[in-house]
Amino acid sequence: MLKTINSQLEKKMPYLTPISVIVGLLLADAISSWVIIVPWIFAFITLSSSVGVKLEKMKNALLHPGPILLSLIIIQVIMPCIAYVVGHMFFSGEYLTIVGIIIAFVIPTGVISLMWVSIYKGNTSVTLLIVLINTLLSPLLIPFSLQVLVGASVEVNTTSLMSSLFFMIVVPSLLGIALNYFPFTKQRDVKSTLAPFSKVGLMLVIGINASVAAPVVTFDTGLVKIAFVIFLLASSGYLLGVLAGKMLKINNDVVISLLFNCGMRNISVGAAIAILYFPPQVSVPVVMGTLFQQTLAAIYGRILVTYLKKKESTKQALKIVN
Repeated sequence: MLKTINSQLEKKMPYLTPISVIVGLLLADAISSWVIIVPWIFAFITLSSSVGVKLEKMKNALLHPGPILLSLIIIQVIMPCIAYVVGHMFFSGEYLTIVGIIIAFVIPTGVISLMWVSIYKGNTSVTLLIVLINTLLSPLLIPFSLQVLVGASVEVNTTSLMSSLFFMIVVPSLLGIALNYFPFTKQRDVKSTLAPFSKVGLMLVIGINASVAAPVVTFDTGLVKIAFVIFLLASSGYLLGVLAGKMLKINNDVVISLLFNCGMRNISVGAAIAILYFPPQVSVPVVMGTLFQQTLAAIYGRILVTYLKKKESTKQALKIVN
């Protein structure tokens, strides 16, 4: 029963994610206060996605760090520089908008990428390591990047960020990995049991984030222009992840991981920085990332997996012919 529900949810994710955004915008007044439960949902999603990750796989990922290092370079060096150039191209003279665009792409990869990698059968060990390393480095990388790119001195609350990381990623990840070694789980498919609930949790998170974003979403030509640029940049992150995977000639599951890790961002961190240290206008580009990245994840994930399956089928057919 749960496997059937999970399978149906996976097939419909490209449609369910934009629907969740719309519902969140329409019901903003009713559900925006639910934001306090988002960390708990994130923790559950991380737990669910970490089940099946074994210490042997993580050790193997660390012994072959190429994908991890390349993804970190894309996330923290290449994408912020692209955001800087594109921001100045489209919004010359609009300093606050440019700052918002840069903030949207200097923040670390999203915790939720674990969920998408799990859905599309990517390498969860590589993804978990990228998320952990990138987020641990972010208290140093974010202020440095903002100082270099926009000349803004921002002091990130390291204690708060680390405690959030510990609760949302470290603890549930360790629990998820530990479940693989508990005697009572040996004969049970825990991952399949938790999977449909984590997808429902994802849709809830998307709706809540959209409801929080609703107050700064005013539909005018300026917003459309910002939305277009964020869409363009976010798409570039996903595509660079795939290109990096192809460049390294790595396994398809790792390519899928790089797709999501390079494309997704921890929007909650970006929104907090924008709100705490800058005028309200700076938060608009960051918020637009909330509205786009889950839908793009569903679309690009489906496209990539379909492409990889066709390519694999072609290879198998050629082997038979030869």
